[in-house]
This record gives sequence, C-alpha cells and structure tokens, in this order.
Amino acid sequence: MSESCDLLCLDLDLAERLRQELPALEELETMAEQVRALADPTRLGLAMALRDGGELCVCDLAWVSGRQERLVSHHVRQLRAGGLATSRKEGRMVLYSLTSRGSELLAVVASTSVRA
Repeated sequence: MSESCDLLCLDLDLAERLRQELPALEELETMAEQVRALADPTRLGLAMALRDGGELCVCDLAWVSGRQERLVSHHVRQLRAGGLATSRKEGRMVLYSLTSRGSELLAVVASTSVRA
C-alpha cells in the first residue's frame, strides 16, 4: 500500500483552512522539544513524582526513582530546559516542581498509558 495519493483530489478549502491554522514552525519545534522531554522513562517517572509530590529536591527524587542523584539532576535539568519543570534555590538545596505546561502535557501522556 502506497503512502501517497495516486490522484489529486485536494479539498482546497479544507486544506487551506488547515494550513492557516497550523502553528508556526518555531511553535511546533517548541512543542516537539516538550514532548521529547517526557519521552524518556526516567524523566517521565520524575515528572510523575513531581506531579504527586509537589516541590522536591534532587535527593528526594533520587530516592523515589531509585536512580543516582547525578542522573536525576541531569534529567530534571532536561525537564526544565523543555519548559516542563522549574527550579528555585533554597539555601544549598535546589527544589523542582512542574510548570503548568508540564502538568498539562503529563496529564495527556499519563491518560494514554496502558495498564494490564
């Protein structure tokens, strides 16, 4: 089965409306980066821990996830770089929490999970 059309049967009105409604490439790139930030099992688990635990430090996240602090630190930085988490410093501790966008995207991803 071919993935392309053999005939040109374009619904021009529909195609033009969809083309106009499509987000700009820069916005699509941002959205793709955010989705990629949750595409790793460790980051997804950390995001779920932040969702359920609120504001957590790396040592708490490491304990919850069963991962080393260095690895957790790397992954929460990626969540933050994707705009899905934020951080604040309190003394010598850095506390992480999900952004509203992170919570929204996680809700969509988690709602599609398959449970046996």
